[in-house]
Amino acid sequence: MDAPADKGPVTVTVADGSPLFRIGLVAVLEQDGIAVGDQASDAGAAITAIDRCRPDVSVVDLDLPELGGLAVLEAVRGRAGAPRMLLLAPGAESQPLYRALSLGAAGYLAKRSEADRVCAAVRAIAAGATVIDERLQSGLADEIRLREHGDRPILTDREREVLTLAAEGASVADAAGRLHLSDATIKTHLHHAYAKLEVSDRAAAVARALRHGLIE
Repeated sequence: MDAPADKGPVTVTVADGSPLFRIGLVAVLEQDGIAVGDQASDAGAAITAIDRCRPDVSVVDLDLPELGGLAVLEAVRGRAGAPRMLLLAPGAESQPLYRALSLGAAGYLAKRSEADRVCAAVRAIAAGATVIDERLQSGLADEIRLREHGDRPILTDREREVLTLAAEGASVADAAGRLHLSDATIKTHLHHAYAKLEVSDRAAAVARALRHGLIE
């Protein structure tokens, strides 16, 4: 019986807003024999890279500039030839993890994960497995229990502050100035709130937060 044909190396695209982190991640993947196609620094470029390269796996930063990693996942899911997606998260919040899995993410790791852990996850995901960072699994279980009991979404104090300002009509720049934060940080808090509230824009986030009594 003939041996199965070699499918070649696992192929990936990489999207992260930090050039330093992205370059390091690409080097780690290539050293492990994983073929890296296009790289991207924002959500729009990430979607373009996926469409052009058709990789086995797309590795995407949860806090990717412009729209965030969840928006990339939502944009490409269901497309013919769409890759399986591994999201890298800067924190340990359970709500974005729950949302990512509900949208069809195949993997979710902390960005602080060891290099060999990321490479192993990429290979496992390419082979059809689902990989979730062990350190985040208890939080995911808690999130599932909360949702089973119909509890309202949990926002951090900062997320509530940002949404309150959004409800008042403040722009990202206005909110950044009033809270003494960068525009990028304000956008990150907004994207986290969107994920928790299961919406995709400011107006819907404000409406749902008001409805749940999360802001006044």
